Amino acid sequence: MNLINLFPLTVIKDKIEIAEKDRNIMIEEIKDMKKNSKNENYQTETNAWTGDTQGFEFIHKNEKFKLLFNEIIKRVWGYLNCIEIDNKLVDLYIQRSWATISEGNERIKKHRHFQSHISFAYYLKKSKQDSNLVVFDESYKNEVMPGIFRSDTALQKGIVRKMNHFNVTQAIINVEENDIVIFPSKTIHSTQPAKSNDERISISADIVCVAKDSNLLEMGMPPLKEWSKM
Repeated sequence: MNLINLFPLTVIKDKIEIAEKDRNIMIEEIKDMKKNSKNENYQTETNAWTGDTQGFEFIHKNEKFKLLFNEIIKRVWGYLNCIEIDNKLVDLYIQRSWATISEGNERIKKHRHFQSHISFAYYLKKSKQDSNLVVFDESYKNEVMPGIFRSDTALQKGIVRKMNHFNVTQAIINVEENDIVIFPSKTIHSTQPAKSNDERISISADIVCVAKDSNLLEMGMPPLKEWSKM
C-alpha cells in the first residue's frame, strides 16, 4: 500500500548564531522596553509580555537589532525560495516587529496574524525547559468522521488508536536558543501550555510580499508606488 501525502504546511527552521555581546545588548534593550510598558493592564497572570501591545512594535528600526534582522531577512528569502516564489519579482516589507518575554507559566495564546503574509519567531533567549512553538491544523483533511481526531472520547474509547502524522491536529516544534522558525502568517500558533519559562525571550515580525510589477498579474499586492491614499 502506498501512502501519498498531499498539501503540506511548510515551516522553515534554521539557526542564526550571534555574538554573546550583541545578544546581551538586545536582551537588555528588550528588558528596558518591558520596564517602560505603556499598557500594563493588558498583561494577566498567564499572558506573556508582548512588545507590540506595549508601544514597541518597530524594533527592526532599532540599530541594536540591525545585525540580527540582516540575518533574518536572508532566511526569509530562503523560505520563499523553498516554496518557489521568485525573489526577483517580489519585494518584502516588514510591517512590524516586536519582542516577547515569558516567565513562569506565562504563555502566548492561540492566534494567527491576519494582516501579513509571513511571520517568524527568533529565540534570543531560551532554556531547554522553556515552552516551544505549537502549530495547529484547521483543515482536518483526513477526518473521515467529522471531529473524530479532535475528540477526547474517541481516544479513550479506542476508536482512534493513537495520534500520528496522519491525524494529528496540532504539532509541537521544538526550538532552541538561536533558532528561527518561519511560517505563513495565517497559520494558527501558540506556545506550549503548562510549561515553566525561565525568562524566555523571542523576537517576531510580520512581513508582506508585494509584486514589483502587477501588469497581467491577477493575484497578490500591486507595487506600493501604485497605491493612492483616500
